[in-house]
Amino acid sequence: MAKISRRQFLKLSAATAGMGVLAGCGMKTKGIGGGEFMTPTKAVNGKNWGMLIDSSKLTKADIDRMQAACHRAHNVPDIPEKKHEIKWIWDEPFEALFHSQVSPGLSEKWRGVPFTTLCNHCRKPICVKVCPTQATFTNKEGIVIQDMHRCIGCRNCMAACPYGSRSFNFEDPRPYIKELNPAYPSRSKGVVEKCDFCAERLAKGEQPICVEASNGAILFGDLDDPNSEVAKAIASEMVIAREPGYGTEPKVYYRVDLKGGEEA
Repeated sequence: MAKISRRQFLKLSAATAGMGVLAGCGMKTKGIGGGEFMTPTKAVNGKNWGMLIDSSKLTKADIDRMQAACHRAHNVPDIPEKKHEIKWIWDEPFEALFHSQVSPGLSEKWRGVPFTTLCNHCRKPICVKVCPTQATFTNKEGIVIQDMHRCIGCRNCMAACPYGSRSFNFEDPRPYIKELNPAYPSRSKGVVEKCDFCAERLAKGEQPICVEASNGAILFGDLDDPNSEVAKAIASEMVIAREPGYGTEPKVYYRVDLKGGEEA
């Protein structure tokens, strides 16, 4: 058998892993080195996907329903031990997500209220810069992808992410999956995972599953398209993102009435 260098091996592994991600998103490949990909004709096209969450329209029950739909579709394990749990979408109180917005004058109606949170798919993701194997990268549509097949479990991305948006499989997650979805790959012990904006659904012309389950509380679309519904809403309303001072430019926005008053 012909020997290959370590560099050649890593390049080959990266190529095949990248094909795995694309195949998982509904794309077809032709040969390891050919680089020819075919996108399904039903794919939703966008240059820079983003999201606007109207928190006034979501209750804890709504968020739980969205999480259940997301986790079921993506084979996210239900691990009871808190320090080992895996989360793609979940809820936190306002003061835990928006530190710089918390002040003595903050309306009491927002304190302790559950807010939906997930990966922010930042325009300038720190996690991508620190990954030694390119297991996490930004695709051409602005989605911060996590290639679980290429991940070596170093957890550099987890340490770098200021939002706590990634989870690590400290143990084999498969025994904790109640209903395995054969259409989406399950993971193994020792890899990091997170929300991927349902790239596999976008490739089929569908919206992210949390958007569908939100009953209109979440808008999703191309932030670089001024005519998209989400871009228009962000431009015309008072919205906030999680800690923009970190310089990562999050692309998950929230509509929040910080002055209080009656519920929208």
